[in-house]
Amino acid sequence: MPKLYIVMYHYVRNLKYSRFPELKGLDLELFKEQIKFLKNNFNIIRMEDVIAYYTENYVLPENAVLLTFDDGYSDNYLNVFPILQEEKLQGSFFIPAKTFIEHQVLDVNKVHFVLASTNINNLIQDLFQELDYYRGREYDIPSNQELFHTYAKEERFDKKETIFVKRLLQTVLPEKLRNRIASNMFDKYVGLSEEKFAYELYVNYEQIKCMKRAGMYIGIHGYNHYWLGNLEVEKMQKDIKRALEVMGDMVVSDSWVMNYPYGSYNDEVISYIKDKGCVLGLTTDVKIADLSADNRYLLPRLDTNDFPPKSENYTKIH
Repeated sequence: MPKLYIVMYHYVRNLKYSRFPELKGLDLELFKEQIKFLKNNFNIIRMEDVIAYYTENYVLPENAVLLTFDDGYSDNYLNVFPILQEEKLQGSFFIPAKTFIEHQVLDVNKVHFVLASTNINNLIQDLFQELDYYRGREYDIPSNQELFHTYAKEERFDKKETIFVKRLLQTVLPEKLRNRIASNMFDKYVGLSEEKFAYELYVNYEQIKCMKRAGMYIGIHGYNHYWLGNLEVEKMQKDIKRALEVMGDMVVSDSWVMNYPYGSYNDEVISYIKDKGCVLGLTTDVKIADLSADNRYLLPRLDTNDFPPKSENYTKIH
């Protein structure tokens, strides 16, 4: 069985001394330790190797590991990229195109930094107050109690209260309403200019080009970082098409890789990306990929927290 461990990263920074020490991310020193562990115990491969497995019958080494980085944060360029270069390793970076084209903070990131800036109970009370204000005026919204009961579900690395805030402000509420509420909370708890924060938070076009020239792999992560599987077909297609247009000189038109934002996909998404030249798709499903059995457009991944020095979870997941 050709097994592949695909590791998923997001923020990698010196958390203790950063402006947001409570941000959910991987501390830079722990990242360095993890890379050493992976080098000593696995074979770290390139994205092109995985593509070649499917297109050229390429044989992957035993204990193959692929490093993937979601969302295009500047700390990936400033912290991760130099380490990968030094270790002569490739990372695969998946960047929502809107971040470096429009310089707006994505709602998903507004929520991350709001969560890192205050107590979760304060956020829930604020969210309830916002919902109370808009309920029955512009929007038909279920009661706060009903929403909490439906969406407050604990996950692997988050308590149910955190998941509740994330779900409502990432996908459950109508887009305009969640944009408005997330922006209000960002202004209140983070209190920084959104445009300046976006320039600080995300990689820019020149940095992406630099990583590409140095041998890093650049893939598609949508344009707006939508839950693609929840969108109407036309809107989903428009988002992916726009991402491909913007990232055109970063990807091979008939051999690119899709990383579904939030791990959200459906049959229409898969059919569309196939037609557009996609050769692989990455999910957030938690499993070791079996390349002989898994759908190549639905490859599962493990989290950085599943490996030392964070944990030994990778030994328990199949």
